Amino acid sequence: MKNYFFAVFLSVITCFGYTQNEDSLIIRKIFTEALTNYTSYNKLSFLCKEIGGRIGGAPQSIEAVYWAKKTLAEYGADTVYLQDLKVRNWKRGEKETCIVKTSLAPEKNLSVCALGGSVGTGKKGISAKVVEVKNFDELKLLGKDKIEGKIVFFNRAADPSTYSTFPAYGGAANQRVHGAAYAARYGAVAAISRSLTLAYHDYPHTGIMYYNDSIKKIPAFAISTISADLLSEFLKNDTALTIFLKSGCFENEDTTSYNVIGELKGSEHPEEIIVVSAHIDAWDNGEGAHDDGAGVVQAMEVLRIFKSLGIKLKRTLRVVHFMDEEMAQRGGRKYASVVEEKNEKHIAAIESDCGGFTPQGFCFENGANIKGLIEKWKPLLIEYGLWLFIEGHSAVDIGIMKNLKFPLFGLMTDSQRYFDHQHAPTDVFEAVNKRELQLGAASMAALVYLLDKYAL
Repeated sequence: MKNYFFAVFLSVITCFGYTQNEDSLIIRKIFTEALTNYTSYNKLSFLCKEIGGRIGGAPQSIEAVYWAKKTLAEYGADTVYLQDLKVRNWKRGEKETCIVKTSLAPEKNLSVCALGGSVGTGKKGISAKVVEVKNFDELKLLGKDKIEGKIVFFNRAADPSTYSTFPAYGGAANQRVHGAAYAARYGAVAAISRSLTLAYHDYPHTGIMYYNDSIKKIPAFAISTISADLLSEFLKNDTALTIFLKSGCFENEDTTSYNVIGELKGSEHPEEIIVVSAHIDAWDNGEGAHDDGAGVVQAMEVLRIFKSLGIKLKRTLRVVHFMDEEMAQRGGRKYASVVEEKNEKHIAAIESDCGGFTPQGFCFENGANIKGLIEKWKPLLIEYGLWLFIEGHSAVDIGIMKNLKFPLFGLMTDSQRYFDHQHAPTDVFEAVNKRELQLGAASMAALVYLLDKYAL
């Protein structure tokens, strides 16, 4: 009779897409552990609230390095060590100022922030007329006669029509990254770019920008979406208005920083490595919660889960926290160079850098040899909302290792709110949902388990 009821039970769970095998049981244990233990959420609180923004070169970034090293040791890593590298040492300086002066209204303060890597305006600031453009083609058409001596305002909004917000971000990013360099070609004295977000709020979003070394460097700012629309409206009615800009940015000589690496040694093939990773640096104008504190504690949590459950991986699990993703990706480059120099054998690398939102699956590259395995794994993962597996770009730091020809995976999350917070003052601990954060860690751990068992 007992056997009869057990057979009925098995048939019921099978019809709902479950299989009572070792893999499904272990993955269930992984998710149960993640969803009932909030250690990583509490660690994220400390990283955000006690350390905060931690751009490479800042004292907070070094504090974060030693905090991560200590945490990985507390979680039971067999070895924890630092990998030194040089990083840029850019400082924001005093709070930025932007004042519109127009005949149509009293002086109005607009919300701006300096872009990462920008030069400052000097103590006196800059006052000039403004020219609004949508793209570099419009800038070229206007030419030096209409641009010289003015501030160029790039006001191309991110495209709201795409389901994933990442193409929307990418489609508008060149104005932030290269806008100042292009404007300087035509004699502009400063550049302002619309923040790369679909959110309509008054928080400017910073981010990296680059100069052309053969052209004069001019100050570069981001402006909030609300302030951008307000400035555009003023310009429609008063083309002679002026803006006063002031920033105190400066850059010191490169300084020493570190990647943080922790390992659980494999029981059968310790020389074979599976990486789980995130970048530990974050912009200085927020707390770096979604970008990428969430990824940092998720990567740590993968190690903690396996250690807590006593699951012995055959291969070495390596947690890597990359430094300097936001500025120049020197942490990713240093790690890749050491891997190549030592001829280390990597089975796969996973990175979390899409925020602590609900996980949906993984994007992957260099995965031709495991496409069949991914198809077999889907029934095990779809129960946990992991349905999206897309071949393409994985993530910034691990993507540097693409030439080394092992599979690279990026955790994919629901992207709808990510760019509301990325690089903005709203990227704070309170913006992260505890359950969504833990689901992301469990998703990475489940993939590690499957890679360790099957990806030969």
